[in-house]
Amino acid sequence: MSTGEVCVTFGPALQGSDAQRAWTRVRTSLRESAGARLFDQWLKPMEMIEDGDAESVRLALPSPFMTNWVRNHYQDRLLLEFRQVLPAVRSVSIETRAPGQVLAMVSAPPSQITPAEAVAAAPVETATSALPLPLVAARPAVAEPVAAAERPTLDSRYTFDRFVVDATNRVAFNAARLMAEDGPARFSPLFLHAGTGQGKTHLMHAIAHAYLDMRPQARVLCMSAERFMFEFVAAMRARDTFAFKARLRSADLLLIDDLQFIAGKDSTQEEFFHTINEVMAAGKRLVITADRCPQALDGVEARIVSRLSAGLVADIKAPGMDLRRAILTRKLADMPDTPVPADVLDMLAGRIHSNIRELEGALNRVVAYAQLTGDRVDLGFATSTLGDVLRGSQRRVTIDEIQKLVSDHFDLKPLDLVSARRSRNVARPRQIAMYLAKRLTTRSLPEIGRKFGGRDHSTVIHAVRKVEELRDTDREIDAAVRVLLRELEA
Repeated sequence: MSTGEVCVTFGPALQGSDAQRAWTRVRTSLRESAGARLFDQWLKPMEMIEDGDAESVRLALPSPFMTNWVRNHYQDRLLLEFRQVLPAVRSVSIETRAPGQVLAMVSAPPSQITPAEAVAAAPVETATSALPLPLVAARPAVAEPVAAAERPTLDSRYTFDRFVVDATNRVAFNAARLMAEDGPARFSPLFLHAGTGQGKTHLMHAIAHAYLDMRPQARVLCMSAERFMFEFVAAMRARDTFAFKARLRSADLLLIDDLQFIAGKDSTQEEFFHTINEVMAAGKRLVITADRCPQALDGVEARIVSRLSAGLVADIKAPGMDLRRAILTRKLADMPDTPVPADVLDMLAGRIHSNIRELEGALNRVVAYAQLTGDRVDLGFATSTLGDVLRGSQRRVTIDEIQKLVSDHFDLKPLDLVSARRSRNVARPRQIAMYLAKRLTTRSLPEIGRKFGGRDHSTVIHAVRKVEELRDTDREIDAAVRVLLRELEA
């Protein structure tokens, strides 16, 4: 399957004239709502593929990058726009064109579309590998009175064997593994909560992957709370709520991500409450994630909170330095062509601690820049490449903090570091403190020198270079610097 594809499944066949009219109205509406600049950059290149299916709409974009962007920002909006024009539409798929392949494209007649909206026909994928993944899984695909067979859109990277475990997430990980096991469910629902980018969505997708491996014929539905809300509203507008309810309640495993987004939505909460009640009463499995525990979900009805608390509630705490470092090592294993030194990984793990997603994104950026420029990855390259990222995530460390920590580590007094003493047991810690001040603060070289007993900037430069050399040749010095960095950046 093409990595740039995504499909949103909702389902007879679009006639050419109907498709043209619908496409013209949708494009016009998108241009008005998005603005000319955004529309021209991201949405204008989109083309509709005419394949004779009235229940599904296929759209094509020229690159996986654009496909992913439109998916993330306009996936729901596109379905809503089409259903407002053609209520029969049940699905919208967004595909990446494959060069050299040609299919019939639908475009509005020239008289019905402005020059700014005109889009040239272009080839798209038709191979079996290009078929998009729908939202809900059911194997085998047998006609049913409830809904057509569907499969969930799951991230192939989010599996249990790729989840790095330590004390901060072990309970949640083990609970997720139990939820995916075959046989009667030991508990339901499973409620996972954590801050943004801490791994709860990873575990949710891992549960779905493992459960389908154990029970290939199971029906699995995985969606965000936002999508639940959107599809429910769309079903009410189309006067088709029965099919929506039946599809959700027929799932053997129902997974809903980011529940906090239904806060304050009364009609959505009403339907959500009845859905989870029926899923639980039928002995089926329910997994919910949110950014906080059930009791802290402001704007969510008490009866929903009560149901969610009836199962197992497990949290994922913010990752510590060791876990962040282990995650980077695991991520780097997927990038064998670009070596990244240990000190760069240490720097990333120490400086970026807001969430795992940003941490992995920083590593991706460093590796991508190295591949594009041909430069070798080292500490200087990583720092310059991630300047804005590091500045945004950096905790403000003061030179006073550095001096106190270094003096404690080497069993000295803070006054020793600013004194005129030149014995090695004082000079070397002083140089390390200067090195840390240069690396972790925004102070200029003269300012750093003044904080160390009025020394000039050349002394600071010499100290920084000396420590960098020693880190390559002296294991004890390197280990001491690593420990100090870890404590200062924690």
